[in-house]
Amino acid sequence: MAIQSATKTQRHEVKRNMNNTNLITEFYTSFANQNYKEMIACYHHDIEFNDPAFGTLKGDQAKAMWQMLIERSEGKLKVVFSDVQADAQTGSAHWEAFYVFSKTGRNVHNKIDARFEFKDGKIFRHHDHFNLWKWSSQALGASGFLLGYTSFFKNKLQKQTRKLLTDYMQRSK
Repeated sequence: MAIQSATKTQRHEVKRNMNNTNLITEFYTSFANQNYKEMIACYHHDIEFNDPAFGTLKGDQAKAMWQMLIERSEGKLKVVFSDVQADAQTGSAHWEAFYVFSKTGRNVHNKIDARFEFKDGKIFRHHDHFNLWKWSSQALGASGFLLGYTSFFKNKLQKQTRKLLTDYMQRSK
């Protein structure tokens, strides 16, 4: 009996791991296809997102951020992803974004490592990490190169991106 029970448990665990791997793959496939509705469907209603540009966003803010970014890209965003891994509780992926930064018209190739936590079959926590100095150097040029590594820059950027998101959410109501 113990052997059968362990085998059943192992099968269940493998299935959950595959489901979470598929969930991450679905999220990034939807992103690559610029389908924010399918991306948002992968998120738990209490999602918590964090990255260097926006800081921490929760719930509707996190969901609206993806919609805003996709809409603002006007179809000129390319997303590729790789190294998707997951178990029953956590997951990770590497993804890269290619786009033109709207404020400066400069080309950006951002390399991001993502970590995930799952709850109720959905992404519950999503943390994106990227080198803010490299991003700011590409997006802003000389000023980003000179200031992009400072906490002053990071705080100012997060304040600006949050205002942009808040304004977007107000217009979308």
